[in-house]
Amino acid sequence: MALIRWEPVRELNTIQGEMNRLFNTFFEGGPGNGTNTPRRWLPAMDLVETQDDFVLRADLPGLGEDDVNIELEDNVLTISGHRKAEHEERKEGYYRVERASGAFQRSLTLPEGVDPDGIKAGFDKGVLEVRIPKPEQRKPRKVTISAGGGQKTIEGSETKETTGATA
Repeated sequence: MALIRWEPVRELNTIQGEMNRLFNTFFEGGPGNGTNTPRRWLPAMDLVETQDDFVLRADLPGLGEDDVNIELEDNVLTISGHRKAEHEERKEGYYRVERASGAFQRSLTLPEGVDPDGIKAGFDKGVLEVRIPKPEQRKPRKVTISAGGGQKTIEGSETKETTGATA
């Protein structure tokens, strides 16, 4: 007999996922509830940090470049679009539609200092890839303080002391 380690967190995640699915089906008119209301579609997205960029990848099967809109306003990157339903009406028999369609919108807050002109987007095989260059790191400012006869220059965490006398 094999011992299996019980992981209560995994059990809670499973229960939460099932409850989310149940409520989404009930409130959004999912398949099998007797309504013709299409399910809400929210494409899956990944955000990866590389050495120079943040890379956002979104699965958008069945869409092209003209179906997707990317906007940047006040450091909020918004990807939106619309996927049309691709099914025909049938008068007889049972017909089931599980693929979701309709409008979608996903927003992501970017860090301060991102250059909007450096953002690049590409579309390949139903995957949208948006490359967002990382903002430059702020460098410490050099501040010169004059007190009494000498000056102190503060640069980062170093302090240099000079006197007004010259040799």
